Amino acid sequence: MKRISNIPILMFLPVIFFAALASAFYIGLQRSDDTSLPSVLIGQLAPNISKEELYPGSEVTPEILQSPNIKLVNFWASWCPPCRAEHSKLLEIADSGTVIVGVNIKDDKKNAVSYLQNYNNPFRAISYDPNGRTAIDWGVTAPPETFIIDKDGKVLFRFAGPLVGQDYLNRFLPAYESALTKK
Repeated sequence: MKRISNIPILMFLPVIFFAALASAFYIGLQRSDDTSLPSVLIGQLAPNISKEELYPGSEVTPEILQSPNIKLVNFWASWCPPCRAEHSKLLEIADSGTVIVGVNIKDDKKNAVSYLQNYNNPFRAISYDPNGRTAIDWGVTAPPETFIIDKDGKVLFRFAGPLVGQDYLNRFLPAYESALTKK
């Protein structure tokens, strides 16, 4: 029997790669809350919002962002089905008196304005972010995403996904109600 003493190290690379990948997957599966996407913005001042307005008179002004109450910043697009699904909830929240700032991302301006004309506008002000630069600054992964901002301009909570269903009831609503009581 002949013994092989010079086995090329490259033969072991696929095994090492597989072991590293399997370890990463295993560690990822051990997270306690796999439904949330943490944000580095929590507790930080909210990033700037694009000054480009969706239509004349919809500018996001410093006065709106510095209002003494909590406010929501909602990233949305007219082409986004989950954004359409949450629209009635945004109208309901706006009717309750909460200021909602909209950031329309990667959308056709004409389509976005038409959508709001047809389905009502829940936003106090709307920024237009055609290239998604503001969304990148906020860490938005995909629309819709909603941020709760406190009276001092700090991000309290990030909710990725539409404001509907059990996730809305179990995660967003408690955070929103808690923010309202802290005024």
